[in-house]
Amino acid sequence: MELAQLIRARRSIHAFEPRDVSPELVGELLDTAVWVPNYHMTQPWRFILTYGEGRRRIAEAVRIMKEQREPDAGRKKEVGQKFYDKIMTIPMIMTVLMREDPNLITREEDYASTSCIVHNFSLLAWERGIGLTWETYPWLHVAEFRDAVGIRPGEKALGNLHIGYPAKIPTAQPRIPAADRLTVIDRA
Repeated sequence: MELAQLIRARRSIHAFEPRDVSPELVGELLDTAVWVPNYHMTQPWRFILTYGEGRRRIAEAVRIMKEQREPDAGRKKEVGQKFYDKIMTIPMIMTVLMREDPNLITREEDYASTSCIVHNFSLLAWERGIGLTWETYPWLHVAEFRDAVGIRPGEKALGNLHIGYPAKIPTAQPRIPAADRLTVIDRA
């Protein structure tokens, strides 16, 4: 598939087939995805790949957090179990992390570079028939979740990528043409 066609064809996937994605393939795709512009070559990124029975670690941490934060005592277990079950339907979860530089400009550049990796990875995965969605949950900042998956102090979690083979591919959402948001300055 040509790059322009691949970019337009890619979709965020929320429903997955119950089949495994090879962690070796994900590693191979990441090895290519990291070839992004990165000012000063800080390469601040790190990835935590969770799949199979390892997903229970995330599911359990989220279940406990949801139960603790649910104000309705009668619904605590129901809410916690709902999130546990949802996480267990995702074939693979990759937590994307970035070391936070104390210099704000470097940190912003690093955030942009790490975000580019997510985009590159999503295109490379799509080319191989693998879909994903990029989720940014509030619990990425909660100590119980961070401890459960091994997020280190000084690391920002950009999100979790839910990865798997698509069970359903949604239709494209309309985009505003770039020309409608483009300002051209051609004179002094």
